[in-house]
Amino acid sequence: MSKIVSVSLDGIAGGRNEEEFWPVHSAVLGWLFDLASWRALQGMDGGRDGVDSRLWQVQFEQFGAQVVGRSMFDYGVEAWGETPPFHAPVLTNTTRTGEPIEKLGGTSYTFITDGIEAAVAAAREAAGDADVLIAGGIRTAQLALRAGVVDELALHVAPVVLQAGARLLDGEATGELQLRCTEAVPGEGAVHLRYDVLR
Repeated sequence: MSKIVSVSLDGIAGGRNEEEFWPVHSAVLGWLFDLASWRALQGMDGGRDGVDSRLWQVQFEQFGAQVVGRSMFDYGVEAWGETPPFHAPVLTNTTRTGEPIEKLGGTSYTFITDGIEAAVAAAREAAGDADVLIAGGIRTAQLALRAGVVDELALHVAPVVLQAGARLLDGEATGELQLRCTEAVPGEGAVHLRYDVLR
């Protein structure tokens, strides 16, 4: 069970409101959008190859299902289109019910209203022997960390300082965490860190 998230050098991972959403999103994920591996998942050609692209592809291929929050779903579903980039079941942690949605390329959206633990359990079942990615947004990531359902935290640290926005590792939101760094890889557009989440 992994959580992968991009953050700024000062720990910002998302916007606190609609006005901050896109500027923060672009700043912390800008390193990703031109990677060959990321573009291929969107059905696009071209893009940069290198450490960032190869590492992203290896990480993404480990996942058999993903968990997202309702805000991420609402912001993204139209942009993801009829052939979304997930190519796997996506379990949406939400308080609003909805009928399951089937898309092309193996992506399906299922809405789980019983809390983050239930969403993660459903994703584990859907993933089979593969890993589960808790993809975000930030509130979903924090809920998962607080609930103790994250085994590994993978941080992509973008070389920007934003000052304004929501910090991922906020003790009030995540609870106390103890982490052990297992990997640190400098890439062209971000530094890639992996941590075991200790119990």
